[in-house]
Amino acid sequence: EDRKGKRRGFPFGAGFLLEGEPVALQAPLRKGKSKPKYTASGSRASATPEQAKVALPSRIYVEGRHDAELVEKIWGDDLRHVGVVVEYLGGIDDLPAIVDEFRPEPGRRLGVLVDHLVPGSKESRIVKQVYAGGHEDCVLVLGHEFIDIWQAVKPERVGRKAWPEVPMDVDFKKGTLAALGLPHDDQRDVARGWQAILARANSWRDLEPQLNTIVERLIDFVTQDHIDG
Repeated sequence: EDRKGKRRGFPFGAGFLLEGEPVALQAPLRKGKSKPKYTASGSRASATPEQAKVALPSRIYVEGRHDAELVEKIWGDDLRHVGVVVEYLGGIDDLPAIVDEFRPEPGRRLGVLVDHLVPGSKESRIVKQVYAGGHEDCVLVLGHEFIDIWQAVKPERVGRKAWPEVPMDVDFKKGTLAALGLPHDDQRDVARGWQAILARANSWRDLEPQLNTIVERLIDFVTQDHIDG
């Protein structure tokens, strides 16, 4: 637009003067729609930072430190969003006492993730004991069929077509590390080996579908009394 108000179109690029200085015309940047963000579990992430929430009375217990670390890494954002606290379960032998002390009821549910829950095992007998105590409506115990939570990470993530088969008389974790060509002499080697495996699991896509389904079921179970209607 000149000083007389007359407008004229020009192509973008060089060849213009502004206040006596050469300039190149460019199209204004347009703000497009921002792409939605997702949590590691595949849930839609909030566009704005969330304020801390008061934890729900319901809880999820996870057996095993490695199990708990994996659940926190993949589902931690989702659990904080719904206000569910995850507790560490040192061993399933402690579960009946934990359930009795927790006193589950509607609005105060208990979800439990245990290792290697297969028919006829010690784990399955303890679960039956818990349900026989009259808590079947407000307690949900789910377990995977993996020998160890390490196998819930897809073997392709550690460069294998399948996880190595470890003889029954060999410590599973140390035997797995040996088959992977990693140090396996002591507990420090096991800890470092697990961290190397955990680093390869960054989203639900890196895990076997069985574990994804189990954890999602537990989250749905403990939050069902707290969903806004």
